[in-house]
Amino acid sequence: MIRVVLFLLVVGALSLGVAWLADRPGDVVVTWQGLRIETSLMVAAGAVLLTLAVLAILWSILRAIVLSPVTLRNFRHRRRSTRAYQAISGGLVAIGSGDVAAAQKHAAVVNRLAPEEPLALLLAAQSAQLSGDRDGAERAFRAMAGRDDTKPLGLHGLFIEAHRRNDHAGALAYAEEAARTVPSLGWASRAVMEARVRDGDWASALQLLEQNLRTLEKSVYRRLRAVLLTAQAHALEGSDRERAKALALEAQKLAPTLVPAAALAGRLLAEDGQHRKAGRVIDGAWRANPHPELAQAFAELRSGESARERLKRIEALAKRVPEHIESAIAVARAAIDAQEFAKARAALASYLAAPTKRIAVLMAQLERAEHNDEGRVREWLARAVHAAPDPAWTADGHVSEHWQPASPITGRLDAFEWRVPLTGIAGATPVIEPEPPPAMLPSAPIAPTVPGQPETPSAPPADDGTVDLTRLRPEPGPSTAPPKPAPVIPLVHAPDDPGPEIVVDEETEQEQERETKPGGWRKLFG
Repeated sequence: MIRVVLFLLVVGALSLGVAWLADRPGDVVVTWQGLRIETSLMVAAGAVLLTLAVLAILWSILRAIVLSPVTLRNFRHRRRSTRAYQAISGGLVAIGSGDVAAAQKHAAVVNRLAPEEPLALLLAAQSAQLSGDRDGAERAFRAMAGRDDTKPLGLHGLFIEAHRRNDHAGALAYAEEAARTVPSLGWASRAVMEARVRDGDWASALQLLEQNLRTLEKSVYRRLRAVLLTAQAHALEGSDRERAKALALEAQKLAPTLVPAAALAGRLLAEDGQHRKAGRVIDGAWRANPHPELAQAFAELRSGESARERLKRIEALAKRVPEHIESAIAVARAAIDAQEFAKARAALASYLAAPTKRIAVLMAQLERAEHNDEGRVREWLARAVHAAPDPAWTADGHVSEHWQPASPITGRLDAFEWRVPLTGIAGATPVIEPEPPPAMLPSAPIAPTVPGQPETPSAPPADDGTVDLTRLRPEPGPSTAPPKPAPVIPLVHAPDDPGPEIVVDEETEQEQERETKPGGWRKLFG
C-alpha cells in the first residue's frame, strides 16, 4: 500500500512539472562553430532525454560484452548448484525411506557436481552407513573432521563408528576432542561424563558438569549434581565419613526428593548423634516419595530404643502419607518386631485382596510370629511366588537391588527409577524422573519349564522367612520387537537399537485363559 501511494505521488509530481513547462513555453538557442540552433524548450528537453536513453543502452550492451565470461561462469555455477541441491534433497529423502540404490545414485551425482560441499560429505557418509560400508562412512567422517565447518559433525560420526567397533577408548577420544572444540555439544559432554562415571572419577565428572552449566537448565543441573554428589558420598562413606556426610547433605539440599541422598544423609547424621536433623531430612523426602530405604533409615534412627518406641515413631512417619502402601509396610514391619500383631494385620488389611510379593511375605512372617502356623506360612509364601511384583530400582531393563548413579546398560546418568520392573508401572510418586525409558526386561531370563520335569521353585524362602524378590521373574515369552533398522546418524536419525524385546508373561496368559473358560456345571452344559 505504501509503494502504491509513493508511485502515485511521483507520477503526480512529474505530471505537474510537465504541465508547468507546457504553460510556460520558451525558446532555446545554441550557437556552436558558426552553427545556430533554435528550438522550443520542450523539444530540447525531449532530445536530452533521448540522448541519455541511447547512451544507457549502449553502455549496457558494452558492459554485457565485457562481463559475458563472468556471467556465463555464474550461470553454470548456479545451474550446478541447483542440480546438486536437488540431488542432496533426493538423497536425504532416499536415506530416510531406506532406499539404498537411490541414495547411492544421488550421492554419486552430488560427488560429481559439488564434492567439497558439507552436505555432499554428509550424504556420502549416510549412504555408506545405509549400505553397510563402514570403511566408506569412516572415510567421509574423517574428511568432515578435517574441515573447520564440519568438524563437530565428523567427530560425532567417528564417535558412533568407534562405538560400533566396540572401540570405547577411541570413541572417548573423539568425544573429548569434540568437547574441547565445541563445549556446548551435548552428546560429547554426556559421553565424557559417562566415561568418568564408569571409572568412578566423581571429581572429574562434577568438574565437567560445571563446565557445561550454561548449556543445561537449572533444574537439570541441580538434579545431575545431586546424583553425582550422592555417588561420591557413597564412595567415601567407608574412608572419609565427614566428607561423605557433607556431600550427602549438599545433594539432599539440591534435590530434596532424591531418595538415596536423603537416606544416606539421614543415616550419617544419626550415626553422629544428630537425630533431630536426620529425622527432618528423612521426613522431608518421605512426604514426597515414600520409599523402603527411607523407612529403614528412619527405623534405625535411634539404636538404643525398644521395639515399641520404634513402632510409635514409624506410626508417626506413616501418618505423613497415610494412604501409601509403603506406610502400611513400614508400620507392619515395626509392629511385627514389637509383637503388636493386631496393628500389623490392620495395616495390611486393605492390601490382602490383591497382595504384592512383599505384602504376602509380611503376612507369612506375621503368621509365623503370631501363631507359628507353618501351613499358613507356606500358603502365603506360595501366594508370594505368584503375586504381583513390587517396585525396584530399574534402568534400561536392568533391575538392581541398590540405587546406582548411572545405567550399567547405556551409561546414562540418573537413569534408575523406582518402578515395577516387568510392567514398567511406576510407584505412586516417581523417585527419579529421567527420560521415558523403553519397555523393561528382567536382568536374567529363567529357562522355561520342560514338561515331565519337576518344577523348580521360583524363590525359596530364606532362613528369616523372607523371599528373595529379585528371583521372582516369569518365563520369557515370544519377542514382538521390530526388526533392527539400518543405523544412520544425523540428519536422518534411524535408531541404532529398536529397544529391548517385549516379554509376555505366559503364566499370566494361562491364568486369564483358565478364567475365561467355563468350569463346573457351565463346562458340562457348554
